[in-house]
Amino acid sequence: MSTELTYLSWAALLTGSLWIPYVIAQVTTNGFLTPANYVDPTPRPLPPWGQRANRAHLNAVESFAPFAALIGVVHVTGAESSMTAIWAAIYFWARLIHAVVYLLGTPYVRTGAFNFTWFAILGLFWAVIS
Repeated sequence: MSTELTYLSWAALLTGSLWIPYVIAQVTTNGFLTPANYVDPTPRPLPPWGQRANRAHLNAVESFAPFAALIGVVHVTGAESSMTAIWAAIYFWARLIHAVVYLLGTPYVRTGAFNFTWFAILGLFWAVIS
């Protein structure tokens, strides 16, 4: 398996797991769901870390789609190179850092990690079209 597909797999696992902190916040704040909650949920507001966990998950989902699509195009067209491998690695590690610092509430590092994610997507796009 190529480096790009390996990082795509790890990014899929990370993105698919980021709901867990949010659900933990929901359960610790509002308790387990009851049948009545499915009809008329009136949860208490989440603590700030739970709200950040939700936003971190949503942000990861939003950026995963273009990353996955570009890695798919790189793989199908045979455009793998050392640069696409580096961009895939940057994407994954930036997403991991982004998730951790978002949960911790570290503002400037979070923005930097998000920007690295975006640059990785642009780098992959450039590799595909050039």
